[in-house]
Amino acid sequence: MAWLLVVIAGLLETGFAVCLKLSHGFTRLWPTIAFASFALGSFGLLTLALRKLDVGPAYAVWTGIGAAGTAIYGMVFLGDVVSTLKIVSITLVIAGVIGLQLSGSAH
Repeated sequence: MAWLLVVIAGLLETGFAVCLKLSHGFTRLWPTIAFASFALGSFGLLTLALRKLDVGPAYAVWTGIGAAGTAIYGMVFLGDVVSTLKIVSITLVIAGVIGLQLSGSAH
């Protein structure tokens, strides 16, 4: 259950990163509100998960999901440049996330 919270928190991290860009420096109301909501949800779920999980693997999985998710979203929906190196790098991040998730131990 704790790992599921980390995964959801990582997806919410993607949401807050995208909304941060869309807020244009907190000058647009709804993306700013969405940013704050996603950020609070993400940090809240990560905090709950850290009650049961080691901080190193959990934090790495959280940031890995957020980084990969944000990069993919940017390429698909925001016109970010797509390159072979970027795709390979995202794949390596995801592989690392899976490895760290498998290595994490519950208390």
